[in-house]
Amino acid sequence: MSTVKQFPVLLPKNADMTKWAVIACDQYTTDINYWHSLEKFVGNEPSTLNLIFPEIYLSENVDKRISAINSSMSEYISDGIFRSLDCYVMTERTLPDGRKRIGLVASVDLEEYDYTSPVGTIRPTEETIEERLPVRIHIRENAPLELPHILLLMDDSDKKIIEPIYKRKNDFEKLYDFDLNMNGGHICGYAIPFNAIPAESFDALLSPALQQKKYGKNAGILFAVGDGNHSMATAKKCWDKIKLSLTDEQKLTHPARFALVEILNVYDDALDFLPIHRVVYGISEKEFVDELSKYLSGKGKLSLVSPKGKIQIPCPTEAEKTIIAVQSCLEKLRSDKNIRIEYVHEDEQVMLDAKNNNGIGIIMPYFPKNMLFNYVVNYGKLPKKAFSIGEEKTKKYYIEAKKIQL
Repeated sequence: MSTVKQFPVLLPKNADMTKWAVIACDQYTTDINYWHSLEKFVGNEPSTLNLIFPEIYLSENVDKRISAINSSMSEYISDGIFRSLDCYVMTERTLPDGRKRIGLVASVDLEEYDYTSPVGTIRPTEETIEERLPVRIHIRENAPLELPHILLLMDDSDKKIIEPIYKRKNDFEKLYDFDLNMNGGHICGYAIPFNAIPAESFDALLSPALQQKKYGKNAGILFAVGDGNHSMATAKKCWDKIKLSLTDEQKLTHPARFALVEILNVYDDALDFLPIHRVVYGISEKEFVDELSKYLSGKGKLSLVSPKGKIQIPCPTEAEKTIIAVQSCLEKLRSDKNIRIEYVHEDEQVMLDAKNNNGIGIIMPYFPKNMLFNYVVNYGKLPKKAFSIGEEKTKKYYIEAKKIQL
Protein backbone atom coordinates (compact mmCIF):
# COMPACT_ATOMS: atom_id res chain seq x y z
CA MET A 1 0.00 0.00 0.00
CA SER A 2 1.39 3.40 -0.98
CA THR A 3 2.16 6.03 1.63
CA VAL A 4 0.61 8.98 -0.27
CA LYS A 5 -3.16 8.76 -0.44
CA GLN A 6 -5.84 10.28 -2.64
CA PHE A 7 -8.17 11.92 -0.14
CA PRO A 8 -10.41 14.99 -0.65
CA VAL A 9 -9.29 18.39 0.63
CA LEU A 10 -11.56 21.18 1.77
CA LEU A 11 -11.25 24.85 0.82
CA PRO A 12 -13.58 27.75 1.63
CA LYS A 13 -15.88 28.81 -1.18
CA ASN A 14 -16.11 32.57 -0.84
CA ALA A 15 -13.94 33.62 2.10
CA ASP A 16 -11.50 36.53 2.11
CA MET A 17 -8.45 34.30 1.82
CA THR A 18 -6.09 36.85 3.35
CA LYS A 19 -8.20 36.65 6.50
CA TRP A 20 -8.86 32.93 6.18
CA ALA A 21 -5.20 31.79 6.22
CA VAL A 22 -3.19 32.19 9.44
CA ILE A 23 0.27 31.14 10.56
CA ALA A 24 1.00 27.82 12.28
CA CYS A 25 -0.19 27.76 15.89
CA ASP A 26 3.29 27.10 17.33
CA GLN A 27 4.78 30.35 16.03
CA TYR A 28 5.24 33.70 17.79
CA THR A 29 4.83 32.00 21.16
CA THR A 30 6.49 34.93 22.96
CA ASP A 31 4.87 37.73 20.91
CA ILE A 32 1.33 38.36 22.12
CA ASN A 33 1.17 41.52 20.02
CA TYR A 34 1.38 39.38 16.87
CA TRP A 35 -1.74 37.44 17.83
CA HIS A 36 -3.63 40.50 19.05
CA SER A 37 -2.91 42.25 15.74
CA LEU A 38 -4.03 39.16 13.82
CA GLU A 39 -7.25 38.89 15.83
CA LYS A 40 -8.02 42.54 15.14
CA PHE A 41 -7.33 42.08 11.41
CA VAL A 42 -9.52 38.97 11.09
CA GLY A 43 -12.42 40.38 13.10
CA ASN A 44 -15.59 38.31 12.66
CA GLU A 45 -14.73 36.99 9.20
CA PRO A 46 -14.42 33.24 8.50
CA SER A 47 -10.86 32.30 9.37
CA THR A 48 -8.73 29.35 10.35
CA LEU A 49 -7.87 31.46 13.40
CA ASN A 50 -11.18 30.17 14.80
CA LEU A 51 -10.20 26.57 14.09
CA ILE A 52 -6.76 26.37 15.71
CA PHE A 53 -5.23 26.82 19.17
CA PRO A 54 -2.36 29.34 19.15
CA GLU A 55 0.15 27.94 21.61
CA ILE A 56 0.72 31.31 23.23
CA TYR A 57 -2.68 30.74 24.90
CA LEU A 58 -2.01 27.21 26.17
CA SER A 59 -1.89 28.39 29.78
CA GLU A 60 -5.36 29.93 29.85
CA ASN A 61 -8.94 28.66 29.42
CA VAL A 62 -7.85 25.52 27.55
CA ASP A 63 -11.16 23.62 27.73
CA LYS A 64 -13.21 26.68 26.81
CA ARG A 65 -11.01 27.45 23.82
CA ILE A 66 -11.07 23.85 22.58
CA SER A 67 -14.86 23.76 22.86
CA ALA A 68 -15.05 26.97 20.82
CA ILE A 69 -12.75 25.49 18.15
CA ASN A 70 -14.90 22.37 17.79
CA SER A 71 -18.06 24.48 17.65
CA SER A 72 -16.58 26.70 14.94
CA MET A 73 -15.58 23.66 12.89
CA SER A 74 -19.08 22.20 13.10
CA GLU A 75 -20.63 25.59 12.31
CA TYR A 76 -18.42 26.09 9.24
CA ILE A 77 -19.36 22.62 7.99
CA SER A 78 -23.10 23.08 8.55
CA ASP A 79 -23.03 26.56 7.00
CA GLY A 80 -21.56 25.12 3.81
CA ILE A 81 -18.41 27.23 3.90
CA PHE A 82 -16.29 24.45 2.39
CA ARG A 83 -16.10 22.85 -1.01
CA SER A 84 -14.61 19.39 -1.34
CA LEU A 85 -11.94 18.80 -3.99
CA ASP A 86 -10.69 15.45 -5.24
CA CYS A 87 -7.15 16.53 -6.02
CA TYR A 88 -3.77 17.42 -4.61
CA VAL A 89 -3.04 21.10 -4.12
CA MET A 90 0.28 22.43 -5.38
CA THR A 91 1.39 25.50 -3.46
CA GLU A 92 3.66 28.26 -4.73
CA ARG A 93 4.77 30.25 -1.69
CA THR A 94 6.47 33.50 -2.58
CA LEU A 95 8.68 34.35 0.38
CA PRO A 96 9.24 37.95 1.48
CA ASP A 97 12.61 37.92 -0.32
CA GLY A 98 10.94 36.92 -3.62
CA ARG A 99 11.98 33.28 -3.80
CA LYS A 100 9.29 30.69 -4.51
CA ARG A 101 8.94 27.53 -2.40
CA ILE A 102 6.92 24.74 -3.96
CA GLY A 103 4.88 22.20 -2.02
CA LEU A 104 2.20 19.56 -2.53
CA VAL A 105 -0.71 19.25 -0.12
CA ALA A 106 -1.67 15.59 0.11
CA SER A 107 -2.74 12.92 2.58
CA VAL A 108 -0.40 10.26 3.93
CA ASP A 109 -1.04 6.97 5.67
CA LEU A 110 -0.40 7.12 9.42
CA GLU A 111 0.15 3.37 9.40
CA GLU A 112 3.47 4.17 7.72
CA TYR A 113 4.61 6.36 10.64
CA ASP A 114 5.74 5.60 14.18
CA TYR A 115 7.27 8.38 16.25
CA THR A 116 8.57 5.87 18.81
CA SER A 117 10.85 3.85 16.53
CA PRO A 118 12.98 4.31 13.38
CA VAL A 119 10.78 2.29 11.02
CA GLY A 120 8.18 3.08 8.37
CA THR A 121 8.35 5.16 5.24
CA ILE A 122 7.68 8.33 7.27
CA ARG A 123 10.30 9.07 9.93
CA PRO A 124 10.33 11.60 12.79
CA THR A 125 13.32 13.93 12.82
CA GLU A 126 13.25 15.02 16.45
CA GLU A 127 12.48 13.56 19.84
CA THR A 128 8.80 13.62 20.74
CA ILE A 129 8.12 15.11 24.15
CA GLU A 130 5.23 13.03 25.50
CA GLU A 131 4.02 15.70 27.91
CA ARG A 132 3.35 18.00 24.94
CA LEU A 133 0.84 15.55 23.42
CA PRO A 134 -2.16 15.47 25.83
CA VAL A 135 -3.41 18.98 25.08
CA ARG A 136 -2.96 18.38 21.34
CA ILE A 137 -4.88 15.11 21.64
CA HIS A 138 -7.60 16.93 23.58
CA ILE A 139 -7.88 19.44 20.72
CA ARG A 140 -8.05 16.75 18.03
CA GLU A 141 -10.06 13.93 19.60
CA ASN A 142 -13.48 15.54 19.11
CA ALA A 143 -12.62 17.75 16.14
CA PRO A 144 -14.41 16.96 12.85
CA LEU A 145 -11.61 18.59 10.84
CA GLU A 146 -7.83 18.82 10.79
CA LEU A 147 -5.88 21.85 9.64
CA PRO A 148 -2.33 20.64 10.03
CA HIS A 149 0.92 22.55 9.72
CA ILE A 150 2.89 19.37 9.08
CA LEU A 151 5.64 19.66 6.48
CA LEU A 152 7.04 16.38 5.17
CA LEU A 153 10.37 16.43 3.37
CA MET A 154 11.37 14.07 0.58
CA ASP A 155 14.87 13.35 -0.69
CA ASP A 156 14.35 13.91 -4.41
CA SER A 157 17.74 15.22 -5.55
CA ASP A 158 16.83 14.67 -9.23
CA LYS A 159 13.66 16.76 -8.81
CA LYS A 160 11.47 14.26 -10.66
CA ILE A 161 8.19 14.48 -8.72
CA ILE A 162 6.96 17.97 -7.81
CA GLU A 163 9.10 20.14 -10.07
CA PRO A 164 7.94 18.76 -13.47
CA ILE A 165 4.31 19.36 -12.48
CA TYR A 166 5.15 22.86 -11.28
CA LYS A 167 6.56 23.71 -14.70
CA ARG A 168 3.09 22.93 -16.09
CA LYS A 169 1.21 24.88 -13.39
CA ASN A 170 -0.70 26.98 -15.93
CA ASP A 171 -2.29 23.78 -17.27
CA PHE A 172 -4.18 23.36 -14.00
CA GLU A 173 -7.00 25.23 -12.25
CA LYS A 174 -5.78 27.98 -9.94
CA LEU A 175 -7.60 27.58 -6.65
CA TYR A 176 -6.32 30.66 -4.86
CA ASP A 177 -3.90 33.56 -5.30
CA PHE A 178 -3.52 36.05 -2.45
CA ASP A 179 -1.26 37.90 -0.05
CA LEU A 180 -0.72 36.23 3.30
CA ASN A 181 -1.44 38.42 6.31
CA MET A 182 1.17 39.63 8.83
CA ASN A 183 3.97 39.91 6.23
CA GLY A 184 3.87 36.23 5.31
CA GLY A 185 4.46 36.81 1.60
CA HIS A 186 2.18 35.53 -1.16
CA ILE A 187 0.72 32.14 -2.04
CA CYS A 188 -0.97 30.48 -5.02
CA GLY A 189 -2.62 27.08 -5.07
CA TYR A 190 -3.28 24.82 -8.07
CA ALA A 191 -5.59 21.80 -8.34
CA ILE A 192 -3.43 18.85 -9.40
CA PRO A 193 -5.43 15.78 -10.50
CA PHE A 194 -4.50 12.66 -8.59
CA ASN A 195 -3.49 10.89 -11.78
CA ALA A 196 -0.99 13.66 -12.63
CA ILE A 197 1.30 12.36 -9.88
CA PRO A 198 0.74 8.61 -9.56
CA ALA A 199 1.64 6.96 -6.27
CA GLU A 200 4.38 5.14 -8.18
CA SER A 201 6.21 8.45 -8.56
CA PHE A 202 6.76 8.60 -4.80
CA ASP A 203 7.34 4.87 -4.50
CA ALA A 204 10.26 5.15 -6.94
CA LEU A 205 12.22 6.88 -4.16
CA LEU A 206 11.96 3.62 -2.21
CA SER A 207 13.96 1.71 -4.81
CA PRO A 208 16.42 -0.50 -2.85
CA ALA A 209 19.23 0.40 -5.25
CA LEU A 210 18.56 4.13 -4.85
CA GLN A 211 18.31 3.85 -1.08
CA GLN A 212 21.59 1.91 -0.97
CA LYS A 213 23.28 4.60 -3.05
CA LYS A 214 22.00 7.44 -0.85
CA TYR A 215 22.22 5.98 2.62
CA GLY A 216 24.49 2.96 2.41
CA LYS A 217 21.59 0.59 3.03
CA ASN A 218 18.01 -0.10 1.98
CA ALA A 219 16.49 2.08 4.70
CA GLY A 220 12.90 2.13 3.44
CA ILE A 221 12.52 5.87 4.10
CA LEU A 222 10.35 8.09 1.90
CA PHE A 223 9.59 11.15 4.06
CA ALA A 224 11.13 12.89 7.04
CA VAL A 225 8.98 15.17 9.19
CA GLY A 226 10.42 18.62 8.65
CA ASP A 227 7.91 20.55 10.74
CA GLY A 228 5.01 19.52 12.95
CA ASN A 229 6.59 16.46 14.58
CA HIS A 230 4.24 16.74 17.55
CA SER A 231 1.19 17.32 15.36
CA MET A 232 2.07 14.18 13.43
CA ALA A 233 2.52 12.23 16.65
CA THR A 234 -0.85 13.50 17.88
CA ALA A 235 -2.58 12.36 14.70
CA LYS A 236 -0.98 8.94 15.09
CA LYS A 237 -2.01 8.59 18.75
CA CYS A 238 -5.59 9.54 17.93
CA TRP A 239 -5.75 7.12 15.01
CA ASP A 240 -4.33 4.27 17.10
CA LYS A 241 -7.19 4.80 19.58
CA ILE A 242 -9.90 5.11 16.93
CA LYS A 243 -8.90 1.97 15.03
CA LEU A 244 -9.39 -0.23 18.10
CA SER A 245 -13.15 -0.02 17.54
CA LEU A 246 -13.09 -0.57 13.77
CA THR A 247 -13.33 -3.66 11.61
CA ASP A 248 -10.43 -4.48 9.32
CA GLU A 249 -12.46 -3.19 6.37
CA GLN A 250 -13.32 0.08 8.13
CA LYS A 251 -9.69 0.68 8.98
CA LEU A 252 -8.81 0.85 5.29
CA THR A 253 -10.81 3.99 4.56
CA HIS A 254 -11.47 5.81 7.82
CA PRO A 255 -10.50 9.49 7.32
CA ALA A 256 -8.59 9.70 10.63
CA ARG A 257 -6.08 7.20 9.24
CA PHE A 258 -4.84 9.76 6.74
CA ALA A 259 -3.06 12.96 7.81
CA LEU A 260 -3.11 16.04 5.63
CA VAL A 261 0.41 17.38 5.08
CA GLU A 262 2.42 19.55 2.74
CA ILE A 263 5.23 17.70 0.97
CA LEU A 264 8.41 19.63 0.12
CA ASN A 265 11.57 18.54 -1.65
CA VAL A 266 14.52 19.03 0.67
CA TYR A 267 16.44 20.17 -2.44
CA ASP A 268 14.04 23.04 -3.15
CA ASP A 269 16.29 26.11 -3.48
CA ALA A 270 13.85 28.20 -1.41
CA LEU A 271 13.71 25.68 1.44
CA ASP A 272 15.85 27.06 4.24
CA PHE A 273 17.04 25.25 7.33
CA LEU A 274 17.57 27.79 10.10
CA PRO A 275 18.60 27.30 13.71
CA ILE A 276 16.14 27.61 16.56
CA HIS A 277 17.80 29.55 19.36
CA ARG A 278 17.25 29.13 23.09
CA VAL A 279 16.70 31.69 25.83
CA VAL A 280 17.15 30.41 29.38
CA TYR A 281 15.66 31.97 32.51
CA GLY A 282 16.12 31.26 36.20
CA ILE A 283 19.89 30.77 36.42
CA SER A 284 22.88 33.11 36.71
CA GLU A 285 25.19 33.61 33.76
CA LYS A 286 28.21 32.19 35.60
CA GLU A 287 26.40 29.08 36.76
CA PHE A 288 24.95 28.46 33.32
CA VAL A 289 28.27 28.88 31.52
CA ASP A 290 29.95 26.56 34.02
CA GLU A 291 27.29 23.89 33.51
CA LEU A 292 27.15 24.20 29.72
CA SER A 293 30.94 24.02 29.47
CA LYS A 294 30.81 20.53 31.03
CA TYR A 295 28.91 19.34 27.95
CA LEU A 296 30.85 21.14 25.24
CA SER A 297 34.38 21.11 23.88
CA GLY A 298 36.04 21.38 20.48
CA LYS A 299 37.36 23.84 17.96
CA GLY A 300 34.08 25.58 17.25
CA LYS A 301 32.57 28.56 19.05
CA LEU A 302 29.09 28.83 20.53
CA SER A 303 27.82 32.36 21.20
CA LEU A 304 25.83 33.25 24.31
CA VAL A 305 24.01 36.51 24.95
CA SER A 306 23.17 37.95 28.37
CA PRO A 307 22.27 41.39 29.76
CA LYS A 308 26.02 41.86 30.24
CA GLY A 309 26.85 41.24 26.58
CA LYS A 310 28.15 38.38 24.44
CA ILE A 311 30.54 35.57 25.29
CA GLN A 312 31.75 32.51 23.37
CA ILE A 313 32.54 29.04 24.62
CA PRO A 314 34.22 26.13 22.79
CA CYS A 315 31.98 23.59 21.07
CA PRO A 316 32.22 20.86 18.39
CA THR A 317 32.46 21.96 14.78
CA GLU A 318 29.68 19.52 13.85
CA ALA A 319 26.30 21.21 14.30
CA GLU A 320 24.49 18.05 15.35
CA LYS A 321 26.93 17.35 18.19
CA THR A 322 26.56 20.88 19.54
CA ILE A 323 22.75 20.74 19.30
CA ILE A 324 22.62 17.42 21.14
CA ALA A 325 25.01 18.61 23.87
CA VAL A 326 23.21 21.92 24.44
CA GLN A 327 19.79 20.28 24.67
CA SER A 328 21.10 17.59 27.02
CA CYS A 329 22.43 20.29 29.32
CA LEU A 330 19.20 22.27 29.21
CA GLU A 331 17.03 19.25 29.99
CA LYS A 332 19.25 18.37 32.95
CA LEU A 333 19.12 21.93 34.28
CA ARG A 334 15.35 22.05 33.84
CA SER A 335 15.05 18.87 35.85
CA ASP A 336 17.50 19.88 38.60
CA LYS A 337 16.99 23.63 38.88
CA ASN A 338 13.60 24.24 37.26
CA ILE A 339 14.93 26.68 34.66
CA ARG A 340 12.57 27.97 31.96
CA ILE A 341 13.46 27.64 28.28
CA GLU A 342 12.01 29.60 25.38
CA TYR A 343 12.67 28.74 21.72
CA VAL A 344 13.22 31.75 19.47
CA HIS A 345 13.88 32.02 15.73
CA GLU A 346 15.50 35.40 15.08
CA ASP A 347 18.92 36.45 16.43
CA GLU A 348 17.55 39.90 17.20
CA GLN A 349 14.72 38.47 19.30
CA VAL A 350 17.23 36.42 21.31
CA MET A 351 19.16 39.57 22.15
CA LEU A 352 15.99 41.48 23.04
CA ASP A 353 14.70 38.69 25.29
CA ALA A 354 18.05 38.37 27.04
CA LYS A 355 18.41 42.10 27.57
CA ASN A 356 14.84 42.97 28.51
CA ASN A 357 13.87 39.85 30.44
CA ASN A 358 17.14 38.98 32.17
CA GLY A 359 17.65 35.79 30.18
CA ILE A 360 20.64 34.03 28.69
CA GLY A 361 20.41 33.49 24.94
CA ILE A 362 22.11 30.68 23.02
CA ILE A 363 22.76 31.35 19.34
CA MET A 364 22.46 27.83 17.92
CA PRO A 365 24.38 26.51 14.87
CA TYR A 366 22.94 25.71 11.46
CA PHE A 367 22.12 22.06 10.73
CA PRO A 368 22.78 21.42 6.98
CA LYS A 369 19.60 20.28 5.24
CA ASN A 370 21.45 17.94 2.88
CA MET A 371 22.54 15.92 5.92
CA LEU A 372 19.05 15.35 7.31
CA PHE A 373 18.06 12.06 5.65
CA ASN A 374 21.44 10.42 6.17
CA TYR A 375 21.40 11.49 9.82
CA VAL A 376 17.87 10.16 10.42
CA VAL A 377 18.66 6.87 8.69
CA ASN A 378 22.04 6.22 10.29
CA TYR A 379 21.81 7.96 13.67
CA GLY A 380 18.12 8.45 14.46
CA LYS A 381 16.24 11.47 15.75
CA LEU A 382 17.71 14.85 16.58
CA PRO A 383 16.78 16.56 19.84
CA LYS A 384 13.71 18.78 19.71
CA LYS A 385 13.97 22.16 18.01
CA ALA A 386 17.16 21.21 16.13
CA PHE A 387 16.21 23.25 13.06
CA SER A 388 13.45 25.35 11.60
CA ILE A 389 12.18 25.44 8.04
CA GLY A 390 12.55 29.14 7.41
CA GLU A 391 11.80 32.09 9.65
CA GLU A 392 8.58 32.38 11.62
CA LYS A 393 6.89 34.55 9.00
CA THR A 394 7.67 31.97 6.29
CA LYS A 395 6.10 29.07 8.21
CA LYS A 396 3.13 27.20 6.83
CA TYR A 397 -0.21 28.98 6.91
CA TYR A 398 -3.41 27.00 7.44
CA ILE A 399 -5.45 27.00 4.24
CA GLU A 400 -6.68 23.51 3.33
CA ALA A 401 -8.62 21.25 5.70
CA LYS A 402 -9.62 17.59 5.74
CA LYS A 403 -12.37 15.63 7.48
CA ILE A 404 -11.20 13.24 10.18
CA GLN A 405 -14.63 12.02 11.29
CA LEU A 406 -17.14 9.92 9.39
